Amino acid sequence: MITVQIPTIETACLRLRAPMAVDFDSYAAFRQSDRTRILGGPNPLDEVFHMLCALVGHWHIRGFGRWMVADKATDAPLGIVGLYHPDDWPEPEIGWSLFEAAEGKGVAFEAAMVARSYAYDVLGWSRIVSLIVPHNERSGALARRMGCVVEGQNTHPIYGPMDIWLHQPAGGIA
Repeated sequence: MITVQIPTIETACLRLRAPMAVDFDSYAAFRQSDRTRILGGPNPLDEVFHMLCALVGHWHIRGFGRWMVADKATDAPLGIVGLYHPDDWPEPEIGWSLFEAAEGKGVAFEAAMVARSYAYDVLGWSRIVSLIVPHNERSGALARRMGCVVEGQNTHPIYGPMDIWLHQPAGGIA
């Protein structure tokens, strides 16, 4: 039997945990919305299932991945945040996608800071970036809030030009 160990990390308000079957409806609502145009969506329901499975598979293949970010009190899913490195990406990144109800509440910042601490402090990485399309102003603002600086640009065959935001090492997991 193959098992995948996805750590659960809790903060004061959030739980970063493995994606689960009970998250499917919330994830599908997000992936089928116009909010995902910047991420290659909206996606049909059958693709959404494969995408949810890929979140878990990334942990198995790479040994790291993205967490389902959930409200600590209710375990309601709020978005996907974590470490990501598909084959067509230039290097590992911290990525974040919030479900609409979680926007503007500091969820992405809190979860992304935890993901960054995990990469530097637990995995021992010396470098991590976030790739952000230039017109994604909210993600750019979050990267700036995290202390990131634009280091260059990468052109992806599907997403086009993307700014490479370099993360500075941060101390400790929240």
